[in-house]
Amino acid sequence: MASKVTIIGTGNFGSTVAFILAMRGSCHEVILRGRSINVAKGKALDMSQAANAAREHTIVRAAERPEDITGSEIVVITAGAPRTPGMSRDDLLIKNADIVKKYSLEIKEYAPNAIVIVVSNPLDVMTYVVHKYTEFPRERILGMAGILDSARMAHFIYEKLGYGAGQIRATVMGGHGDTMVPLPKFTTVAGVPIDDLLDSEEIGEIVQKTKNGGAQIVNLLGDGSAYYAPAKSTAVMAEAILKDTNQIHSCAVMMKGEYGYSDIVSGVPVMIGSKGAEKIIEMTLKPLQKEKFRNSVASVQDMIDTLNELNFFDDLK
Repeated sequence: MASKVTIIGTGNFGSTVAFILAMRGSCHEVILRGRSINVAKGKALDMSQAANAAREHTIVRAAERPEDITGSEIVVITAGAPRTPGMSRDDLLIKNADIVKKYSLEIKEYAPNAIVIVVSNPLDVMTYVVHKYTEFPRERILGMAGILDSARMAHFIYEKLGYGAGQIRATVMGGHGDTMVPLPKFTTVAGVPIDDLLDSEEIGEIVQKTKNGGAQIVNLLGDGSAYYAPAKSTAVMAEAILKDTNQIHSCAVMMKGEYGYSDIVSGVPVMIGSKGAEKIIEMTLKPLQKEKFRNSVASVQDMIDTLNELNFFDDLK
């Protein structure tokens, strides 16, 4: 069967994911679903013509109705509202939760067999919302974060060393944000442990830069946020599913006893294949890493508690 991938959200992020998939011929069809049908049509037409220039077979189309996502093998949710002046953290949380809830219900109705990749922020909480409203098995809902955070850590390692580009394998766990847990213990350059190449102070500096990686780009741009690296990270996940590679990447998934946690979403190493998150890898963490991971999980739980206090999930009762 020809593969079909739907991208919800036609901003810089969603459009770039669609463009990468089209340029690589990763699937037969990419569907763009956004607030403006004309914008989706215009970008779809442009990308389809680019695919022809690249001699690729992928066709990009715009979804004019929710039912146009029917038959999607993968649905990527990138839609979300930016924080505006005067908007509180809780205001943004509930606004994006409402957006993700809307699309989750669409996916449940029209693409009930799809694997969902969640990118909307705050990512771990939005992945939790998708779980609650689609009621899909946990292996079919993954949040994109760890691949991006690992790529950022790898870049900062390269900056520090001055060599090893393309050979650095970094590992990051936990939530996507200030409480992420970079793991130097599981980070290598061409197989050489990072501890053999850098001292603890240098590694600490890299870890801090990784945590601030997204904010650094926002500050430099002045208006907007990163989308090239996040989009490529999302495309890596989609291709791992489409090609059934069984590659291991850090992704946000619903925990069911792993690392001692249940009914909470966090980033952990996952084997990704045609069924989605086919296996969660449990690594041995040092006491300090366990504590940092516990703090990361707690920060996600705090936001879920906020949604509960705002009666967000009442319609599920």
